Amino acid sequence: MIQEYARTTNLPYEETISMLKDRLMEEKFGVLIAIDLPQKFKEKGLEATEKFTILEVCNPFEAFKAVGFDPRVVYFLPCKLIVREKDSVGVIEMIRPSGMIAELQNKSLDEFALDIEQTLIRVIEKV
Repeated sequence: MIQEYARTTNLPYEETISMLKDRLMEEKFGVLIAIDLPQKFKEKGLEATEKFTILEVCNPFEAFKAVGFDPRVVYFLPCKLIVREKDSVGVIEMIRPSGMIAELQNKSLDEFALDIEQTLIRVIEKV
């Protein structure tokens, strides 16, 4: 079962993205790519009515440790955060890393994934 986390901000959509990127940098997470999926749809002649951006984020030091625990962890890298616009404000969403990592059935990774999850939640809560 997918376990999600979501937080509605009081900021406009674009400002939510900008502030989230800043808060991620404070925790040594970089944004590898920001995908404006509705724009990608538009490029293919499809019209999306909702605004949302997929941020693929990674803390390379933590990712390196995780791969050392179990190379299969790369299936879950990088972490993805979604920013949507709802009622003129940004909503930040993610699938909880602890739930995904549990699929690997590696106890060494369980606590590690929970730490990453708590860090990402802390970042999101600062937006």
